Amino acid sequence: MAVPNNSLRLTLEVYQKVIPTVRRELEYWKKRAEMIPNGELRRQALQSMEGKDFHCEGGAILSLISEERWEEVIKFIVSYQTICDYLDNLCDRSKSNDPKDFMTLHNSLRDALDLEQEVGDYYLYRSDREDGGYLKALVGTCRNFLLTLSNYPFIREGILELCQLYCDLQVHKHVIKEERLHRLQRWYENHKKAFPYMDWYEFSACCGSTLGIFCLVSYGAREDFRPEHAKKILAGYFPHLQGFHILLDYLIDQKEDQEGGDLNFCAYYRHPEELFQRLTEFFREADRMVGQLPHPYFHRMVNRGLLGVYLSDEKVNQQPIVKEMVEGLLKLGGRTSYFFYLNGKGYRLWKRLFQQEKERSESC
Repeated sequence: MAVPNNSLRLTLEVYQKVIPTVRRELEYWKKRAEMIPNGELRRQALQSMEGKDFHCEGGAILSLISEERWEEVIKFIVSYQTICDYLDNLCDRSKSNDPKDFMTLHNSLRDALDLEQEVGDYYLYRSDREDGGYLKALVGTCRNFLLTLSNYPFIREGILELCQLYCDLQVHKHVIKEERLHRLQRWYENHKKAFPYMDWYEFSACCGSTLGIFCLVSYGAREDFRPEHAKKILAGYFPHLQGFHILLDYLIDQKEDQEGGDLNFCAYYRHPEELFQRLTEFFREADRMVGQLPHPYFHRMVNRGLLGVYLSDEKVNQQPIVKEMVEGLLKLGGRTSYFFYLNGKGYRLWKRLFQQEKERSESC
């Protein structure tokens, strides 16, 4: 087995290997979530898995880098991403809006990656606490896999750096509405020297993706991994590819977030032309940076695939301004992006029909 180097082969491996394995893992965690004693935690855990399987499916594509160990890596990716989605739900629907609570919850993500860290009490600052060991089981699954990696010492610094940025972002963006903007801007000021070419909302977007962590872990599972590759991989994915990923995510969620009063980083651009221009610059810089990594064609497919996957979402058709950008953005990625765009349309149609058939069968 080799790392896919063309769109057709990547697509076949995604359908034959990645998606079925992700679904199997999610089904396992769904059953675990159903056993959570506390009703509120159980509800949030189950809701965090509804309609978010694409988070795990997308991230799990990077498992193909690891070649023979792809199934083990998918198990890690699904566990880690499930923690992210669960915590996002807990913070979004929190009764307290307490930064200490959010920080303590997100310590679980660091513990999942840091084998030198003792596992803590993640529900310390909330009344809903009894999850039947669900969150610690997710953390333990990640740690148990990392324990098998002889290359762990070489990727540890990179994955913890990305994890800390992600956790900081989640804490700042989930506090009460009156405080979050100031906190995010002040946070960016602490990092501005390293990223002077961005504004605070772009830096925040760059910190909101887990792709860099999954890429580093996938390479760490390879026997031929070279320690000097760790910094290149980190620079290849952060900031630009991760930023491009999250900006696309927010691009298609603008209408939804506006109606729900939620924070959306794309809303801070002065006009659609500026947003389009910055997306273009992020794409091109990401393409340049991943071109310096091992298996550059694979990583460029990931970059182009992001365009196809997000722009094929039905939410685009509900937003005229975003719809106008589709053709221009797809041109950036050329035939590869068009291929994944059409594939994304077809996959979403199949999932919708499959779900309707499932619901009909269950009602009979």
